[in-house]
This record gives sequence, structure tokens and C-alpha cells, in this order.
Amino acid sequence: MTTQTDYYELLGCSRDADDATIKSAFRKLAIQCHPDKHGGCKQQEAKFKAINEAYDVLKDPQKRAAYDRFGHAGPQGMGGGGQGFDGFADIFESMFGEFMGGGGRGGQTRRGADLRYDMEITLEDAFHGKQTDITIDVSGPCEPCGGTGASPGTMAKSCATCRGHGKVRAQQGFFVVERTCPSCHGAGQTIADPCRNCRGEGRVDKTVTLAVNVPPGVDEGTRIRLSGQGEAGARGAPPGDLYIFIHIRPHSLFEREGTTLFARAPISFTTAALGGEIEIPGPDGEVHRIPLHPGTQSGREVRHRGAGMPVLQGRGRGDLVVRIEVEIPTKLTCEQRELLEQFRALETGEECPVSTGFFDKLKKAVGG
Repeated sequence: MTTQTDYYELLGCSRDADDATIKSAFRKLAIQCHPDKHGGCKQQEAKFKAINEAYDVLKDPQKRAAYDRFGHAGPQGMGGGGQGFDGFADIFESMFGEFMGGGGRGGQTRRGADLRYDMEITLEDAFHGKQTDITIDVSGPCEPCGGTGASPGTMAKSCATCRGHGKVRAQQGFFVVERTCPSCHGAGQTIADPCRNCRGEGRVDKTVTLAVNVPPGVDEGTRIRLSGQGEAGARGAPPGDLYIFIHIRPHSLFEREGTTLFARAPISFTTAALGGEIEIPGPDGEVHRIPLHPGTQSGREVRHRGAGMPVLQGRGRGDLVVRIEVEIPTKLTCEQRELLEQFRALETGEECPVSTGFFDKLKKAVGG
């Protein structure tokens, strides 16, 4: 994000909102702001990314606690990007490492950075699972030098300034101040003859294709970790990880909450009165037949067990909940109108007890 907008304000939640409230608010906003609904509008796309960033922090207990305490710097530090907890730790170690008995982090080349990849899939993909390939630009170990940063046939040497510690100390009055070695920049080693291919970094930029297995039942915000597929560490240090964040494309028929699917189904007033059956095509590719009892009212929700989404890394499926909407005919033939007139003439008031009772109460209230 370019602006430091409060995450709670972005999702329209209070700071004491529970996880379910935050999740529900995110789902509604994600559907409303999805770029596909707005013809690729850049403003909506930016807002969509912003609410995803906010939800990514607030749904994680540790990141949320860090955000509540330190603001935007908190979760950034936890993710390894930017001035966060790692920055605070470096300052603390530099100032007090001598007295705490620690030698700091000198001589230890840090592992490569973790990377993030956002993948958008359909609801059907989320149901069945998906195996796909992704292509990313990432730094990988330099092949000519084997990741050491030194020209083939040569080796790095221990830094003469810090003697391999990566940090130097200076006495200032009663304090001993420790700082990163200016000669080796904290690596603890120097390279006399750097590799020409990577210029002594031990890593080069590459374009790689990775196979990703998306398991059945993934939901919005699900994270898939590919260990060791992040940025390569400098001079042979371990690589970071790649985190794939799943985003579910809005569906034309279904809305999802966990493993439960919700759908709206318009039916004719004759089917509502006489009963019948409706057919709902599910994301599993099957047609689910849902029986309706005579006298089904508009707004009623009918639950079809076991027709929802599969449980992630588990067994069973959720339910399909269909909300019934009775459609009143707007075009009638002469014969249909005549039949309805005959039906109205035969009405006694017992056919629709709710409406009859309402108007009776209304008449009494006005008369009173």
C-alpha cells in the first residue's frame, strides 16, 4: 500500500471485532470490489489489493497483535520486508550485544527473502483442486561459482577487519558499541576475485517455472508454501520460501462461506403453491435435485446436505443452501387469467392465513 490506511477502517470493522466478523466483512468487500466486476478499473483493483493486504494481516493472530501494537511496521517486520521487528532486533543487538553476552549476528549470512505469489482460481478449481505451473522471476544460485561469489578455483577469505565476525566494536565511554563491519558488510568474509557472472553476490536473476498443487477445498486467502523456492541467499546462504496466496474468483451463481455454498433460486408461484422439484448444477459438475413442499414461501432457505465444498485436507463436504424466491407472472394469456379469476372467486381466506390475519389486524387497528 502506498497510503497507511488503517486496516480496520478498510474492512469496516472495529478493533475488537472477532475473526468471523473480519472474515465476513472481507468476503463482502472482495466481491464488491473485484476488478472483474468493474471492467478492469484501476481504482477498484487498487482497493481490492488493499483489502486483501488488510485481511492477510488481521486474520493472522500474530500479525494482528503486531499491527495493533506497532501499526504497519509490525506485520512488515514479521514478513521480513521493511523496517519491522528485525530492524528493532538489529538495533538492540548493536547497542547491548556486549552486555547480553551475545556476539550479534556477525558472520552469519542471512537466508534469502520469502516471496509472495497471488493466484486467482475459479470456484470449480477450488472444489476439485488443481495442478498448474507458474512462472516467476527470482534470484537463484550462480552456477559458475556454485553460489560462493568467488571466481571458479578461488575461495573467500576471512575478513581481516572483523576477523570473520561480521561486526566491529568501539569503546565509547562506559559503553561498547557494535556495528556492521564496513569492509565485509557483515558477511565475515571478503572475496579478492569476485565471480564475473554474479559480481560476487553468489546469485543471479532467473525466470523459473514451478509446479503448484492446489488441494481441493482451498478458500480465499489460503496460503500454499513452497519451501526453498524463494530468493536465494547471498554467497551460499539458504534460500527463502515462496508463499502462494489463493484468491477465489466471484461466481455467477454461488456465494461461499467456509464449506457452505449459498444460491438463489427463482420458482413459479404454481410450483411454490403445489410443490415440485428444482435442479441446481453444482461446482462438482453434478445436478442436485431439491424437492419443495407445497406452500413453499418466498425467502425460505432449503438446505441440501453434502452438496457444498469439500473440507480442506479432511473428509466430507459442506451443505448447499438455496434461498427460494417466488416469481409472480407478469404476462398471462386470456385462459390463464380466467383460471386465476376462478381461483380468486373460490378463495376463503384460509389459503393464505398470514396475509388474511395481517389485514384483519390492520382493520381492527384502524377501527379502534
